[in-house]
Amino acid sequence: MRKIHLHPCGNFRERYDLELTVFSTDFGRLWAGIGLMILFAFVPLLASPYMMYVFNMIGIAAIAAIGLNILIGFTGQISLGHGAFFGVGAYAGAIFATALHMPMFVSIPAAGLVTAGIGMIFGIPSGRLKGLYLTIATLAGQFIIEYVLIHWESLTKGTMGITLPPARLLGLPIAGDIGFYYIIFIALAGMVWIAINLMRTRYGRAFIAIRDNDRAAEGMGIPIFPYKLLSFGISSFYAGFAGALWAFYMGSITAEPFNLGLSVEYIAMVIIGGLGSISGSIFGAVFITLLNETLRFATELLMNTGIVSQSGLNVAPLREFVFGLAIVLFILLEPRGLAEVWRIIRSGFRLWPFSY
Repeated sequence: MRKIHLHPCGNFRERYDLELTVFSTDFGRLWAGIGLMILFAFVPLLASPYMMYVFNMIGIAAIAAIGLNILIGFTGQISLGHGAFFGVGAYAGAIFATALHMPMFVSIPAAGLVTAGIGMIFGIPSGRLKGLYLTIATLAGQFIIEYVLIHWESLTKGTMGITLPPARLLGLPIAGDIGFYYIIFIALAGMVWIAINLMRTRYGRAFIAIRDNDRAAEGMGIPIFPYKLLSFGISSFYAGFAGALWAFYMGSITAEPFNLGLSVEYIAMVIIGGLGSISGSIFGAVFITLLNETLRFATELLMNTGIVSQSGLNVAPLREFVFGLAIVLFILLEPRGLAEVWRIIRSGFRLWPFSY
């Protein structure tokens, strides 16, 4: 008698608690453990100092991108001021460390809370505005925060910037890129865990209901405006937390990096990584950070070889052109982003050699 091998073609849940599990199988838990072991044990030993810097920038960008994805991807509220909120967190962390002499492990979450409050203030228009009008309102917030960071010299030191004291954790100095690497990725793991579990609570489900149809959500008894404000606050907390972490990592800050271009970068991370996906935020942060580094090397190569001077080309707009092209291509070819590409690849390995 011939044996018939059955292969899964979908997920069939028999209890609600199975639907709420982060990892649906022991195989997924195993690979998560292996990934964390590689991340924390082998990468610091094998990577060069430059690669450690790139990894650290990816980790910080991923934290901020997760916050923006909660707002845009899960709640459906657009924001063009995420880069400014990142700057608010950076300055708040720097001020707490220099003026109030607060330790780093207190300054960073405190900066996130300050940024959350400011983000909720700029999220007030979401109660009456949506779509393009809300986009313009958040764009105005971006310009207002930029102006304040530059011109409130008694607090932010203006164009001089702020130099932070050497980073210490529980009284111990943090040694270079490797020390910050562990702090950044432990913080990223914690923020991912919070975001995943948040989306499984009634707050996360309310966010998704508002995104899908806010009128229907209101008809089901969900108070729209408080939940929108909460989403702005959570998103801004992530941005402020990442900004304060970046400030301690860099050692000194000025207002120049926190411009509209940075906000566009975070939107690109969310779109390219995948709207409404926590893992997509990480994929997007990896893609955009590596794209930035690749473009920087390409620009230096073109300038050093003399190709630019001989042909009369201007490579300054190259970064903006490639960013725009990448966003358009992902919207046309894979609207769900890199998270969907990864899901297809993972399903292909799980179901091989069957096509379903």
